[in-house]
Amino acid sequence: MIPVSPIAWGPGRTVRILDQTALPADERYRDLHSAEEMAEAIRSLRVRGAPLIGIAAAMGVALEADTPGGAGEEDALARVRAACRVLGATRPTAVNLRWALARMLRRAEAAVSRTDLAAGMRAEADAIAAEDRAMCERIGELGAELLADGATVCTICNAGALATGGIGTALAPVYVAHAAGRRPRVIVPETRPLLQGSRLTAWELTRAGVPCSVIADGAIASRLRRGDVRCVIVGADRIAANGDVANKIGTYGLALAARVHGVPFYVAAPSSTVDPATPDGSRIPIEERAADEVVAWGGHRTGPVGVPVWNPAFDVTPAALVTAIITDRGVHAPAVIADAVQPLVAGG
Repeated sequence: MIPVSPIAWGPGRTVRILDQTALPADERYRDLHSAEEMAEAIRSLRVRGAPLIGIAAAMGVALEADTPGGAGEEDALARVRAACRVLGATRPTAVNLRWALARMLRRAEAAVSRTDLAAGMRAEADAIAAEDRAMCERIGELGAELLADGATVCTICNAGALATGGIGTALAPVYVAHAAGRRPRVIVPETRPLLQGSRLTAWELTRAGVPCSVIADGAIASRLRRGDVRCVIVGADRIAANGDVANKIGTYGLALAARVHGVPFYVAAPSSTVDPATPDGSRIPIEERAADEVVAWGGHRTGPVGVPVWNPAFDVTPAALVTAIITDRGVHAPAVIADAVQPLVAGG
């Protein structure tokens, strides 16, 4: 069912990633050798998507624990701590990154020897990836129950297999419904400025044999107005305790259009994306990225030199616009999401 695997252990002491900046033209893989190389891959969006960032960071830490040489146990633990700091500074909005690194550090500090440390780091990274795969499957099963046969679904950005360790979050219900022969279709806004919708979501849906149509971001409201979209399903990079949702820029506008046109708006995310320590969306740090992402494309300027640019990578959709949140723990009203998942998050 998974159309592509974006990350795996590579030969020797490496992690192999699918370079998502090269898609859809080139399916290019890279072997990474260190936490620094993984940090660059995360910053540059070669690896992206909140759950996948957490998995990738954990694997990057494991690389440092398994580095050969004459360093003693204390030096090896220091390398792990340094790797957690470097990787933790890459992207501020996705809570899965912080959650995964905290797990890795707890496991490292409990190690009794350097050999135990290296084995433990790899085992913990594998556990994080396996748990994400299982959570994606459960999200898919629960979300598919909301889709009628032949349902048309709208999403934004990419919250599929390219963004997770499994079949995705927002796309997981689509893949489960497709596997069951229920013929879902997907409307894919291009997702400016980096086109994760048209470059990535349309690519993986087409690869999986799921019918989809790409639309311009500016066409979202007009498309929903037609009345044939059954629901919107989006992913999330962080969900606050009150149910406010941070996701790719443009999600808030999609939620507003869905509300006006009476289209249910669902958020699909693993329990690890819920952050009970963040009370509401105003406390979520929003990453701002380089101006060239907006005023340049493919090496060509698309805006005048020196023009001011505001380029937030994410926006916050208020809980009041969210119909329900689909997690591996169930389908919940936004107001109760923190209580619904907190035992799992706290137990990590």
